Amino acid sequence: MRGAPTDVTDFQLHLRSRTRLRHLQVLFCGAVSTLALTIPVAPVQAQTQIPAVSVEAPTQRARPATTSTRRAATTRTARAARRSPAQQAEPSQSSSTSRNAGERANGPVRGFVATRSGTATKTDTPLIETPQSVSVITTDQVRNQGAVSIGEALRYTAGVSGDVNGGSDTRFGGLQIRGFDMTMPGLYIDGLRIPSSNYVHFNGLDPYGAERLEVLKGPSSAMYGGSGTGGLLNYVTKLPTAQQFGEASISGGSFNRYQGQFDMGGPANKEGTVLWRLTGVVRDGETQVDFTKDNRVFIAPAVTIKPNEDTTITFLANYQRDRAGWGLQFLPASGTVWPNNGRTIPVSFFAGVPGFDAYNTEIATVGYQLSHDFNEYLTFRQNLRYAYQHNEEKVFYGAGYTDEAAGDYARVGSYSNSYINSFAVDNQLQGKFTTGFLRHTVLAGIDYRNTDFRDTAFSATTSSPTVNVFNPVYSYDYAIGAMTDNTGVKQSQVGLYLQDQIKLGRLSFQLGGRQDFVTTKVNADLFNTSASTDASAFTGRAAVMYNFDNGIAPYFSYSESFLPVLATTSTGGLLNPETGVQYEVGVKYQPLGWNALFTIAAFDLTRDNVVVYPPPTYIASQIGQVKSRGIELEGTMSLADGWNLRAAYAYVDAMLSQDPVNLGKAPPTVPLNRAGLWSDYTLQSGQLAGLQFGGGVRYVGATWGDDANTFKVGSSTVLDALLAYTRDNWRLSLNVTNLTDLRYVAACYGAASGCFYAEGRKAIGKLTYRW
Repeated sequence: MRGAPTDVTDFQLHLRSRTRLRHLQVLFCGAVSTLALTIPVAPVQAQTQIPAVSVEAPTQRARPATTSTRRAATTRTARAARRSPAQQAEPSQSSSTSRNAGERANGPVRGFVATRSGTATKTDTPLIETPQSVSVITTDQVRNQGAVSIGEALRYTAGVSGDVNGGSDTRFGGLQIRGFDMTMPGLYIDGLRIPSSNYVHFNGLDPYGAERLEVLKGPSSAMYGGSGTGGLLNYVTKLPTAQQFGEASISGGSFNRYQGQFDMGGPANKEGTVLWRLTGVVRDGETQVDFTKDNRVFIAPAVTIKPNEDTTITFLANYQRDRAGWGLQFLPASGTVWPNNGRTIPVSFFAGVPGFDAYNTEIATVGYQLSHDFNEYLTFRQNLRYAYQHNEEKVFYGAGYTDEAAGDYARVGSYSNSYINSFAVDNQLQGKFTTGFLRHTVLAGIDYRNTDFRDTAFSATTSSPTVNVFNPVYSYDYAIGAMTDNTGVKQSQVGLYLQDQIKLGRLSFQLGGRQDFVTTKVNADLFNTSASTDASAFTGRAAVMYNFDNGIAPYFSYSESFLPVLATTSTGGLLNPETGVQYEVGVKYQPLGWNALFTIAAFDLTRDNVVVYPPPTYIASQIGQVKSRGIELEGTMSLADGWNLRAAYAYVDAMLSQDPVNLGKAPPTVPLNRAGLWSDYTLQSGQLAGLQFGGGVRYVGATWGDDANTFKVGSSTVLDALLAYTRDNWRLSLNVTNLTDLRYVAACYGAASGCFYAEGRKAIGKLTYRW
C-alpha cells in the first residue's frame, strides 16, 4: 500500500516524523502557555518590533499629553501596526518622491522602495530586519515599466524570470527562481497557495489587481508548508483605503492591443467603518504570433468592515476571463537558434491550425482577511480563500521536422479541459512579550488546504499533418480523436507552525518549525488505476542578523522545503515529494537619509526528487537531485528629486548532481549570468515639470538547450524605454519594450521542437486620469 513504511529505512523515517511532531506539539503548547503567563505583566510599549508610526489622525498638541493620552496613542499605533490589511494607507498614485512613512506590510508603496513586508515572516517586519532575500515589485514600478503581465513585472528582479518561455506565452509558464522552475507549485495570493494542475495554473492573473508582487527566495516550508525549493511568488491584492481616490485609463499599441482599466474606492459611510474598492480591466488584443488572440476581462471588488477599533474584516473577490490563442509554438533549434540553410523562421510563425487554436481560461477567487486585537500584545488573524479555474485548450503544436532541408514541420493536435478547485485557510495567533533581555514576536498558526483538479485530453488530427515553416499554407479542417488523458487528483494538507522572532538589542534571531500532514489521491480513469499516499514532514528555519547603526545588516539563514507534488506520470501514477535545503548568507544596506535598499546574498540550494517535463512528450518525471549555487545583488532607490532606480544581477551555477544519464550537466534554460538596470527621472520644476523619461537594459546569458548540454542558446541584451508627461490629473505615457526589435530565442528544452521565441518590439501608449 502506498504511504505505508515498506522497509526498515522507511519505518525509521516514519518514527522520526512522529517524534518531531511530538516535539512541535510540546513547543506549540509551551509557547501558548508562555504568552498567557507573560502578557499581563510585561509592558512592551517601547519594545515593539514594529516602529511606532501612526496611521491615524495626529493628536493635537495644545496641551501636554497626560499619561492616559500617551498610553492611548501607543495603543492605537500598536493596533494599527499589527493589522495586515492596509485600510488606512494612501494608495500609490503619482508621487514617487516621498519616503514611505507609515508603510505597512502588504500596503501601498510610493516609488520603487518597499521597506516592510509580511511574506517572509507572516508578520509586519521591516525588510532591513528580515534575514532572507525578498524582492518587492511595487505598483509604481509596474506602471513605469509598462508591465502587462506578472512575467513582465519580474524582468528586473535578481535571480528571477517570469517569462522563461518567451513573452508570447499565453499559458504564463516559465517562472524561474534561483535556477529552479517554480511554475507548478503555483501562485500565492495574499499568502495562500493556489496550486496548479498538469495543464494550467493561476500565474496569468492580471497584475493590475495587485498592490505589490513579492518574491521570497529559497525554501520557506517552515511558514508555508508545501512550497517550492527555489522560492515563491506572492500576489498581494489591492485592499480598500480610507482615502477617496480613483483612476481610469485607456491604452493601445502593438499587436492590435486595446485596453481599458480602472481602480477606485474609499469610505462608504461618514464614520469610515466601511471601505470599498473596485478594480477592473478589459482588453482586446493579439500576440506577435499569427492567428493568436489575447482578450481579457478582469474585475476585483473588495469591502472592508470595521465594527470596532479592535476588529477588521476585508472581503475580497476577483473574476478573470481570458479568450486567448496558443502562444507557444514549440519550434526547432534549426531555424531559430541557428539558421536552416541560411533561413530563419519568422517570430510570427504559427505552427497550428487556424480555427482550432484556443487557450481559454476562467479564474474566480473569493475570501476574506480577518484581524482582531485582544489587547496591545495579542492579535488573531485569519486568511481564507476559495479559488476556481477552468481551462479549455485547442492546439496543434510543433513536433519536429519531417524534411529539415525543405522546412516541412510535423504537428501534433490536442483538445483538453481542466478544472481546479482549491480551498485554503490560515489561522494565526501573534503575541509580543519579553523574557529578561529578550524581546519576542511569536507567531503560532494552523492552516489547511484542500485542492482537487481533473485534466481530460483528446487527440486531434488534420488532413495536413505538416506545415512549411518558411512558407506556411494552412488547412482549416480538424477532427477530435480518442481520449489521451482523464486524471483526477485530490490533495489535502494540514500544517502546524511556530515562529519566534527574538531581539537582543541590535542582534536578532529567527526560529521556525512546522509539521505538515498531506494526503494525495489520484484516479487515472484512462488506465483504470487509482492510488493514494500519505506524507508528513517537519521543516525548519533558523536565522541570525545584526543591524548596525549605519544601516548595514549582515545575516545568515538556514531553511528547508517540502512539496508533495500534484503532477502525475504518464500512467497516472504519483510522484515522490520534492524536498530542499538552503544555506544563505547576505548583507542588506539601507542608507541613512535615503529612500533606498540594497541587498547582496550568496546561496547554496539542494533540491531532491526534481520534477521535469522533458520533450517530446512533456510528461512529468523525476530526475533526482539538482544543486544551485549563486550570488544575487539587488538595489532599489526612489529619491525626492524624482529619480527611480532598480538594479539586479544574479550569478547562478546549477548542476544535475544525481541524474544517472546527465550527471554533472547544467539544466536547460538556466543562465549563468542575468542582469537588469532600470532608471527613470521626472522633472520637478520649470516649464517641463512633469516630464518623465527613462529606460532599462536587460541581459540574459547563454543557456543550454537540452538536458545533455549538446547545444547552447545565445545570450541576449534588450533595451526598454519610457516617455511620459503628467499635468494636473492627467498622465500620458509611451512604453516600448525590446526597443531595437531584437530577434532572439528565450529558451530551449530540446533541439527538435522545444524552442521558444522571446517577444519582439512592443509599444503601448496610455492615457490616465486620476481623481
